[in-house]
Amino acid sequence: MSRPSGIVAFHDGTGTDHRGRTLAEIQAFSHDDLEAHHDFIQWLFPLREQSPVNPAAPTLDDATIRAFHARPELRAALRRSFDVMLRFYGFDLRETEGGVAIAPGAGWEAAARNWLTPGNHNFLRITRILHSLTLLGHREAAVVFLAALEEVHAAHGGVIGPVTIGYWRRAIDATDNHTRRHPADRT
Repeated sequence: MSRPSGIVAFHDGTGTDHRGRTLAEIQAFSHDDLEAHHDFIQWLFPLREQSPVNPAAPTLDDATIRAFHARPELRAALRRSFDVMLRFYGFDLRETEGGVAIAPGAGWEAAARNWLTPGNHNFLRITRILHSLTLLGHREAAVVFLAALEEVHAAHGGVIGPVTIGYWRRAIDATDNHTRRHPADRT
């Protein structure tokens, strides 16, 4: 069952997720909490498709997508969530004259040991993040994140395989025609 108004309320700070957590509470999770809990990512980065792992999470509809495009505070909340996940993965995001740049940061080595392993469930989270950003008004950030991920892929091709990088590339397809689920998708 879709509850699109739940997504808007959650992101504007007036609602909670299915466990009663606010967006601010989740954004304050430690890296250990981000790794250990698997039912928040669907709230931070919603999609049109229902999650088999968290059926309590709402899904996007056209009205909710329009709300994100119309309301800068919703996009700002999404951007803060993106910043949290970038730090979790060891990336730094910085503003540049031409937009934004994403690259491995000071915490890269420790973070990469946590997620940069073959078949890691975080690869599925990254697919979700890329697609949600694209749908909800942050396509530029998704494209820049993909470029950073492609650099990691080039350096760690044995860890991030061609199937995974293909899903990441299709995730930023603005046409939303890639809705086939990843064979291992459990997010």
